[in-house]
Amino acid sequence: MTRLLLVDDHPVVRAGYQRLLELGGGWRVVAQAGSVDEALDLHREHQPELTITDLGLPGRGGLELLRHLLERDAGARVLVFSMHEGEAMVRRAFAMGARGYVTKSSEPQELLDAVARVMAGRRHLCGGLPAHWLQPSPVGGDDEGLQRLSDREFEVFRLLAQGLTPAGCAAALHLSSKTVSNLQAQIRDKLGLASTAAMAHLALRRGLIDGVFSR
Repeated sequence: MTRLLLVDDHPVVRAGYQRLLELGGGWRVVAQAGSVDEALDLHREHQPELTITDLGLPGRGGLELLRHLLERDAGARVLVFSMHEGEAMVRRAFAMGARGYVTKSSEPQELLDAVARVMAGRRHLCGGLPAHWLQPSPVGGDDEGLQRLSDREFEVFRLLAQGLTPAGCAAALHLSSKTVSNLQAQIRDKLGLASTAAMAHLALRRGLIDGVFSR
């Protein structure tokens, strides 16, 4: 029986996912986590065959979890199940090694299909999103600059755009303030942005954070 780890910061939501996955798919949820650190500890303890994670986790987000899991085990299977539907976020998740991406606006059967597909060794993108998002971003526009960001720079960019201070980013990502300041300068240079407000506007337009401009 396939063993799953669920990662979402809402216990009631996790309980609903567990019921769906166990009754609808016949899989076993061996552990649940509400944060990146908890998920890393439980993954080490239980060695699940698949981790299903939200991206909007407190502190370090789900992309950080994805990065750490694949650094630890290049063969780790991770399925993203998120409210974020923006192209840049989807492409980044796949570029970092996610095996599947399902939005929370999808029908329940979509999640079951995604788990089955990923466990069969294939990638899965939910039906409501364009299939070409599985591929690297095309050259040009905002996405070209975002694609040039390293995984660490991308996460710092998102946290700054969400309104965290450099000190807050450092605490969330377990980095020094100097490291975050250097990353912030690199991000501004790569994206050609002069302020944190400009970062926030770009992140909103590309669906990387919540707001009226997300797509």
